[in-house]
Amino acid sequence: MAKSPNSSESQEWGFTPAAESLNGRLAMLGFAFAVIIEALSGQGVLHFLNLV
Repeated sequence: MAKSPNSSESQEWGFTPAAESLNGRLAMLGFAFAVIIEALSGQGVLHFLNLV
């Protein structure tokens, strides 16, 4: 099978350990921001975004 000129051996897609680590770190940041918003405003995030 011929490789395209733009492909690379080191390029990985999908559920790789690096992708999962990044996803977990971003989720932790999102949760921390949600807790901070709730602590500072006294209201939940959904109410803060006018979704409730």
